[in-house]
Amino acid sequence: MVFGRRKRFRELPINSLIPNMLTTLALCAGLTSVRFALEERWELAVVAILVAGVLDGLDGRMARLLKGSTKFGAELDSLSDFVSFGVAPALVLYLWTLDSGLGSLGWIVALTYTVSCGLRLARFNTMLEEDVPAWEARYFTGIAAPGGASISLLFMVVSFYSDAEIFSSGILNAAWLLFMAFLMASRIPTFSIKRIRIPRKFIMPFLVLVGGLAAVMASYPWEFLTGVAIAYLGTIPFAIATHQKLAREEARKQQMAQPDVVDLQKQEKEKD
Repeated sequence: MVFGRRKRFRELPINSLIPNMLTTLALCAGLTSVRFALEERWELAVVAILVAGVLDGLDGRMARLLKGSTKFGAELDSLSDFVSFGVAPALVLYLWTLDSGLGSLGWIVALTYTVSCGLRLARFNTMLEEDVPAWEARYFTGIAAPGGASISLLFMVVSFYSDAEIFSSGILNAAWLLFMAFLMASRIPTFSIKRIRIPRKFIMPFLVLVGGLAAVMASYPWEFLTGVAIAYLGTIPFAIATHQKLAREEARKQQMAQPDVVDLQKQEKEKD
């Protein structure tokens, strides 16, 4: 009796696995934030989610750089994003203030945020297959999951350097979490940071600015993160305005192109 040979897995170079390794580390960081929250080590919980966001930003770029993009990697990335930016922030805030402040209502708020994040990620994956104008790549539809997760912890971050009890209020954080859930699930356009291009003449000043910001973050980490979150939210009105302007220009171009299409159709009918 002859048995067929087992199919052997193709060996892969370690370079092609680096993006998936980064994604796995991001997933571990997101789950570790929940562990820190259970231990009431709140600052480390926030740091773990921020680390997950940094790793999430690196894995895609590494995949494109190393030409290691795969369907498996894309699915793993979506799973990691949902856990790190949908489940983890909701649980951290629930354990921090929503449970003690609102009880069952706090759990409902946390679930609402997690579901909204899941819907946002599902919509993002389906939109990758759509044919859209090139300028649409400059925007996200709704706030990105890493940004939404980081900004949802805004009042927790403020409480690290402020003694005001209002920032640990369950009602305030529940309202803020619902607001972030709305921003993620909505179709409000937001700027895609990865599409920003720096002109050559501004590269040196930009690097100097990065060095200065790194020094500020090292000295005042929580105040710096608060400023970044507020600045990012402040860009949303500009993103809406520029997106609407480009959409109107695109519609105008299509209207101008329609008469040409009609004329071509008439010419073809006359030839027939």
